[in-house]
Amino acid sequence: MANDQIGDLKDFTEKIAPKKATPEAPVARIGVQNDLTEHIAPKPKSNQRGYRRPRTTAKKPQTVEAVTHPAVDAVAPAPAAAAKPAAQKPKRQHSAPKKTQPQPNATQAQGAVQQPAKAADTKNKRGKRTATPQKKTPVRIIPLGGLHEIGKNMTVIECGNDMFIVDCGLAFPDEEMLGVDLVIPDFSYVEKNKEKLRGIVLTHGHEDHIGGLPFLLKSVNAPVYSSRLTLGLVEGKLKEHGLLGKVQLNVVQPRDTIKLGCMAVEFIHVNHSIPDALAVAIHTPAGIIVMTGDFKIDSTPIEGDIIDLARFGELGNRGVLALLMDSTNAAKPGMTMSERKVGESFSNLFQRAQDKRIIIASFASNIHRIQQIVDYAVKYKRKVAVSGRSMINVVAKATELGYLKIPEGILVEIEGINRYRPDQLVIITTGSQGEPMSALTRMAMSDHRKVTVNPNDFIIISASPIPGNEKLVNRVINELLKLGAEVIYEKMYEVHVSGHACQEELKMILGLVKPKFFIPAHGEYLHLKKNADLAVAMGVDRKNILITEIGKVIELDGVDMKVIGTVPAGRVMVDGLGVGDVGSIVLRDRKHLAEDGLIIVVTAIDGQTGEIVAGPDVVSRGFVYVREAEDMMAQTRKIAKKAVETCMANNTHEWGNIKNKIKDDVGDYLWQVTKRTPMILPVIQEI
Repeated sequence: MANDQIGDLKDFTEKIAPKKATPEAPVARIGVQNDLTEHIAPKPKSNQRGYRRPRTTAKKPQTVEAVTHPAVDAVAPAPAAAAKPAAQKPKRQHSAPKKTQPQPNATQAQGAVQQPAKAADTKNKRGKRTATPQKKTPVRIIPLGGLHEIGKNMTVIECGNDMFIVDCGLAFPDEEMLGVDLVIPDFSYVEKNKEKLRGIVLTHGHEDHIGGLPFLLKSVNAPVYSSRLTLGLVEGKLKEHGLLGKVQLNVVQPRDTIKLGCMAVEFIHVNHSIPDALAVAIHTPAGIIVMTGDFKIDSTPIEGDIIDLARFGELGNRGVLALLMDSTNAAKPGMTMSERKVGESFSNLFQRAQDKRIIIASFASNIHRIQQIVDYAVKYKRKVAVSGRSMINVVAKATELGYLKIPEGILVEIEGINRYRPDQLVIITTGSQGEPMSALTRMAMSDHRKVTVNPNDFIIISASPIPGNEKLVNRVINELLKLGAEVIYEKMYEVHVSGHACQEELKMILGLVKPKFFIPAHGEYLHLKKNADLAVAMGVDRKNILITEIGKVIELDGVDMKVIGTVPAGRVMVDGLGVGDVGSIVLRDRKHLAEDGLIIVVTAIDGQTGEIVAGPDVVSRGFVYVREAEDMMAQTRKIAKKAVETCMANNTHEWGNIKNKIKDDVGDYLWQVTKRTPMILPVIQEI
């Protein structure tokens, strides 16, 4: 099946691949003469070369305005041939030795795009004059997250005194980050330069692209631009953080263009595992920069059009300076399956579970999958209940905005599920990644207040484990099986497809865009390296490929790409209400406590004589069970007392030195008898 898909898409690419425009004719929009391309790239409503002004949910900022193609052209000049005055006639062709003809001066028509500065002439080895590329106003790309990691995607685009942000996501803590709730990018560079910030652009509504936004908006004020669903999800986050109504949210559509300072941002429709996903083409004085965001090529999407390949091709024909492309599945050959394949699996599984209650765990943001579950529930005459806070919120918002279509009477409250027989119910829940506090995990641990798992349950985990979550997912599966439920997961059945492009799709975008420079984005080093190799295979000069790191400042001037410096970047940890107050030292202490526990030594000393008045008392937490180690605790008290007496005999009266002596002596003893190193906390009270 994969080979057939690849073959079909190769034929499809040949049909839609844009032709190079001749000097006498401007580049035509792809698909005007092609029915298939018209189908995948809907005609714009405006008559101004396909662009519409973005709709906004609030008053538009004074400094940001919607623009049409001519303004984009003014920011990023088109090739010289396309900018010639319309009245100019083609030169007569000469057959024999060619000479460089001086170009006559011509006054440009009103409103025409200004020609770029004339390039200097140099002679090549054959003695012929060639134009030397001229450097332009440089643009800087500064990734603050999303490289060499999965999550917290954030990139700053800067030109002169203007800058804007593409995405502002979060990441989830790894096993070493004990007690940490979330991880967000370091915003210090943006906060330091917030007077230059013209806006924030969001590509789609996943947490790793929007989750950090409320934390940033507490310290900077900037308009936010994205699609309707993405901003709907952002509204919920702003409400949680008390920011709703304080931030300007601007709705844009595919093929809309907005102007942010000296740059213009064009939005391009792409397919992903959430509706309303967008790529962006950034028109700068140095050239066009394309950022794909998260994408795949789904030729049979559940809803809406397929990815706007035509526009990628148009940009490629015009000339793209740099491409930043999703690397998540760059190591996977072939093509990503269509979301409809999951629907076919659901159909078979619903029939297989005729007499059982069906529980399906999925990502809350995968609205297309939720829609398919609802559709099959209707088909097989089942009610639908939703469990899990994020799932409830997303279903409510997507239904409100029209992205989820749930017939009246199908949705029931989770509190009322006991009124229905097992074969009359489907429960959609969170917990596909085995998160400790998620709804499915609580069901597996018999800790869910409303759902009790039993042998009449048919459970489908419709997601693949994110790297690092495999143990958590396996633990949940094992516990569900112990309760007698039948569990279906990805390795058993095609109940999940990725939202990210595999190798053949990545090659297709590279072939259409034809960038001069390539920067693989969104992934760990393995993914970035594989994506770079694909670019080389597609003809990009290896010298023009940069695998970079967060915090690096990449400058492009139309001729060269180079790293010119660094800015602060890294991980800022969120623990409860604290943002950034948990650092490496705190995590080290937490890890120490978790591994070997804590010993507290409390001593009261006479402030005049230095004699021990009370204690030392020894308290153990997480080290040993005191009742089973009374001899060791008694010996620890003796060693602590001797340490204090030794200090006093040596006229050592500084509390810091006394505490260090207690730490060293007690620590040495406990290591000898247990081979463990608990954290030792001496407490001295002066009386």
